[in-house]
Amino acid sequence: MKPEPNKTRVKRDRHHWQTVKGLAPYLWPPGETNMKVRVVVALVLLAAAKGITVSIPLIYKEVVARLTHKAAATGTAAFAVPLLLIVGYGIARLMSPAFGELRDMVFSNVGQRALRRVALRVFRHLHSLSLRFHLDRRTGGLSRVIERGTQGIDFILRFMIFNIIPTILEIGFVSAMMWGVLDWRYAVATLASVAAYVVFTFGITEWRIRLRREMNRQDTEANTKAVDSLLNYETVKYFGNEEHEARRYDKAMRRYERAAVRNQASLSGLNIGQNAIIAVGLVVVMVMSAYDLAAGRQGIDDFVFVNMLLAQLFMPLGFLGFVYREMRQSLIDMEAMFDLLREHREVEDRASAAPLRTVGGEVVFDRVSFAYVPERQILFDVSFTVPAGKTVAIVGHSGAGKSTISRLLYRFYDVTSGAILIDGQNVADVTQTSLRAAIGIVPQDTVLFNDTIGYNIAYGRPDAAFDEVIEAARMAAIHDFVESLPQGYDTNVGERGLKVSGGEKQRIAIARTIMKNPPILLLDEATSALDTNTEKDIQAALKTVSRDRTTLVIAHRLSTVVDADEIIVLEQGRIVERGTHAALLALPEGHYATMWQRQQEAVAAAEKLETLAADY
Repeated sequence: MKPEPNKTRVKRDRHHWQTVKGLAPYLWPPGETNMKVRVVVALVLLAAAKGITVSIPLIYKEVVARLTHKAAATGTAAFAVPLLLIVGYGIARLMSPAFGELRDMVFSNVGQRALRRVALRVFRHLHSLSLRFHLDRRTGGLSRVIERGTQGIDFILRFMIFNIIPTILEIGFVSAMMWGVLDWRYAVATLASVAAYVVFTFGITEWRIRLRREMNRQDTEANTKAVDSLLNYETVKYFGNEEHEARRYDKAMRRYERAAVRNQASLSGLNIGQNAIIAVGLVVVMVMSAYDLAAGRQGIDDFVFVNMLLAQLFMPLGFLGFVYREMRQSLIDMEAMFDLLREHREVEDRASAAPLRTVGGEVVFDRVSFAYVPERQILFDVSFTVPAGKTVAIVGHSGAGKSTISRLLYRFYDVTSGAILIDGQNVADVTQTSLRAAIGIVPQDTVLFNDTIGYNIAYGRPDAAFDEVIEAARMAAIHDFVESLPQGYDTNVGERGLKVSGGEKQRIAIARTIMKNPPILLLDEATSALDTNTEKDIQAALKTVSRDRTTLVIAHRLSTVVDADEIIVLEQGRIVERGTHAALLALPEGHYATMWQRQQEAVAAAEKLETLAADY
């Protein structure tokens, strides 16, 4: 059963109001007197600007009255009075926009700081969300939501405070002046025109919002496809699917085109209707004034006053229609961004969480079970210990649950049951920041920032000295390579590190981990994507890094773990074998022994092919 339209609108308006209220602390920040003074000064300048604006038609009326008075005296002294009024009129014309510009100048610091703080809060919150959220969320769509949300906040701050409320006040002032200077009929006619304009604008805009939402949805979809395609540039090239990607993007853009055309057509219809209401209202009041002028109840100055006052009123009123439309859209965009702030943090620090205290770095998995979704359990009652300073390897076929163990150790997810302990402390009871500070990782797919080699190495400890960066590069056996480059450590690695080879990326990742200097080291398939020769070089560097550290190795290639103190074999989320390399090979028909035999046969076949190719 669908909710009633009125109830839906009330709920939506309440949601909009809550969104606007959410900005209040950023505009009136606690403990920042300077920002509060700026807000007050801006409001004073706003009041002054509006007061002068409303007085301009009245000054002009007096000028016209003086100049057209039938019994006007002659002489210089008599002419001095309208001259002063004319000068005053010019000064008022100057001061009204000047106060408005001063208001914007004073308030700009408040608005921009509020915008920065909201954006920073969203950015920090996104980093605090779980890995599950970021795996499910599409980067292109997410960046678009944030971009439109910050633009919406900027619009609300600039136009709601200094345009909508002042325009409403101006309508009241103008109606009062109509009544006081002329009579009540003019005030009623003016208010009727304004009411018709507002009702028409609000009613049509509510209908247009649905069209705008659809246009935004298609825009997000097209942008997501473009970003996803460009991020996977190499894959597109591998399969020669440039035209396929272009067709997908064009299809999305075609849907956006249709939505944008409908949106523009509705906007044009709205503008025509608004201008028609303004024109009818202006004509009605001007005809009333013309009849009163012909009947002798008004002078030419009153006719000019009415025309000028209405023209001045309808100017911001026309702008109010635009502001209302854009405000509603800005609120929609802001709500989409604020929905991110309301996104539940799947993994949170407990109220009693304390920093992790590492002594030796012993890691214990105690009867750990885990499922990403209830219907599909990944780990079943997994228990093992990595003694301080020792190396334990976890091996198994793809899908056995090896990488899940690394994600649980980093607490990207909380275990379904059981516990993970570091030096006797449950990782669920310590702060995530301290936990992750104690663990260094060299992953299979090393992703680098689109910055320099030096920056990516120093990312392990951003405040480190350059000499420490060089020393880490030496330990990772990459310093000589970097020095051979024309720009050395200032060489840019490109988007996701695409300008360097896989082996060079791994060495940079090792150097980055050396910079972090963690007591616990996690090697997650660190060499599985490399060729044999490069793998041997990387393995030598990894041995240097892992010396005297608690090391957990997750591997597919068994040749990389033969020196481990213990090897654990996972099969479909369960530990099926454990022991040293020699002990596991001695098990008849064992899982490890079978895997080892198959890999050795594959290596022998590959070497034979290389030999044949060389002879040929």
